[in-house]
Formats: sequence, C-alpha cells, structure tokens
Amino acid sequence: MTSLRAATCCAALMAGAAFSQPAAAQTSLTVAWYGGNWGEAFRTCVAEPFTKATGIKVVPEIGTSTVTLAKLQQQKGAPTIDVAWMDGGISELAQAAGVTGAIDPQAVPNLAKVSPEAVYKADGAVFAVGTGYYSLGLTYNTQKVKTPPTSWNDLWKPEFAGAVTIPSPANSSGVPFLLFLNKIWGNPANDLSKTFAKLKTLDTALYFDSSGAASNAYQSGEAIIGAHFSVGAWDLADKGLPIGFVVPKEGVWATDARLHLVKGTPRAAEAARFIDTALTPQAASCLAEKLYLGPSVQGVSVAPDIERKLPWGVGGSVKNLQLFNWADINRDRGAITDAWNRELARQ
Repeated sequence: MTSLRAATCCAALMAGAAFSQPAAAQTSLTVAWYGGNWGEAFRTCVAEPFTKATGIKVVPEIGTSTVTLAKLQQQKGAPTIDVAWMDGGISELAQAAGVTGAIDPQAVPNLAKVSPEAVYKADGAVFAVGTGYYSLGLTYNTQKVKTPPTSWNDLWKPEFAGAVTIPSPANSSGVPFLLFLNKIWGNPANDLSKTFAKLKTLDTALYFDSSGAASNAYQSGEAIIGAHFSVGAWDLADKGLPIGFVVPKEGVWATDARLHLVKGTPRAAEAARFIDTALTPQAASCLAEKLYLGPSVQGVSVAPDIERKLPWGVGGSVKNLQLFNWADINRDRGAITDAWNRELARQ
C-alpha cells in the first residue's frame, strides 16, 4: 500500500509539474505568410528568433494574400490564424472585412521605431504595420539587352518588340501600375484613355498574372525586358541568371508586406510579441538581406551590395517610392479591370 501511495503521489506531482510549465512551452502561434523564398525569410528572420526568445512554436499557414484573406473571412469569430502577413491593398480589404484587430502600441513597443508611412490606421487604431517595401521596377536580360534601360518608355523600343511583359489586373500590381504610368505621363488622374491608347502600341510577349509567371517568362527568354517585382528579379539574379533590375528615372510603384493581428485570436498577447519581434532592427536587416525589402524600421543600415538592391536604389529611401492610396485603387479596381479587358485583353 505504501509503495502504491508513493507511486500515486509521484504521478500526481509529475502531472502537476507538467501543468505548471511556462505557458510559452505549451503554446503555438499560427502565422500566415507567403510561400517560396518569402516564407523562408520570414521563418529565418522573425519566427526563429521569436521562438528562441519565447519558446513558442510558430506554425506557418502558407498562401497568397488573397487566399489568407479568404481564410480569415471563413474563420471570422473563431480564428485559427493568429497573425497574418498580407500585401498592401489586400490589407485594406481585410480591415474593411473586420478580420483585423487593433495593434496596441503598448503591447508592441517597437512600433515606435517604424517609419510613419508604414503604420496603417483606421478610426485612430493601428490595423497593420509594414515590415518591408518592395517595388515594381524595370527588369531585363543583361545578355540580350546590352544597354541598361533608364526609362519606362524604353519598353517601346523597336528591338524589344514581342519580348516585353507587364502585369495584368489579375496581379496585385496591375491596377496600381496602370495608375502609376498614367501619373508619370502627366495624364489626368481620372482619365486613363491616353494611357490605354499608349499601351495598345506596346508589343508584349505576355501580361503576367503572377510574380511566378513573370519569373518564368524571364527565365525562358519569352520576355527579355519589362516590369517585375524587385524581390523576384533579384532572386533570379542571385540564382545566376542574367537578370538586371533598375529604378527608372520616372521612379517605381511600390508597396509593402504588412503584418496584422487577427481579430478575435485567443493568443493576442503572443501575437503582439511576434509582431514586435518583426519590427526589430535585426529582423528588418535580415529581411533586407534575404529579400532586399526596403526596411520600414528607421535607422537600419545594410551592406553596400544589399543597398543597391533595395527598392529605392542606392542612397534612396521610402520618400523616393510612389505609394498610392489603396482605398482609391480598391474603389476603382473593378472599373479599371473592365476597361483593361475591353482595351487590351487578348482573346
């Protein structure tokens, strides 16, 4: 009996010890992020340092911004995703859909280190914070394009006929790119007719619907010049492909990858700490090295070889980027897409 009681007592003590372990050891956090090199960078630069500091395991939920938004809407009221990376534009749609929670500056002290342009508010509350900028610039095959392009107008040079690619409205950059071209060409903000007329004269190989499609076109040689995201272009160059990326004299359209606290998450405190980890200078520097994202955290410096690959180029900053009001873009997206389909879409 004595040994039985001892065994029972010992088992009870072990069970009690297990339940008395720090909450962090028993908690996991589900974070939505993108696939490919993006996800690997988020894991290395943010998730692993967060887990090392807290003991909380990070479970990735991989998908595009639109897929993540759809999941959050399906989970509304009982979310299983705690934190979500989504692009500008989709970020505003998520806020309007009521699936983002307020980010409390008291719970995320590193928010104070972020550039004002990367802190997004609605009704006075922060609903998203940028973790790095990327741009849509001029990308070209360095073997087939001997003189680096300097202007968006270079796409119309006769030697590039049939080998140009630009985004379609199906891509997140498509509608903003149209508005960007309209602006740099000095056309009225509410009239895209001249921009569509000029684009009709552009002899393209394809209009790309995804960043992957653009990368494939440059890899295969189907396209030798055109638009591409800075992250995708430099990824190809880092793999040894003859790809160059430049910021034209007219500038580049840009946006950012943003973090959101999911509304209703039961792990809000842990989620806030994850966001805080993403806003450290160390995380921002790491993301710049892995993805060439322009840091949203102020005062971050990078090596010269990294700096030249940032979305704003050498010596630039977020002030050099063309950042549009996504509320305006989302409001007009349907009408602009319809106009594209009438004017440019191929059968």
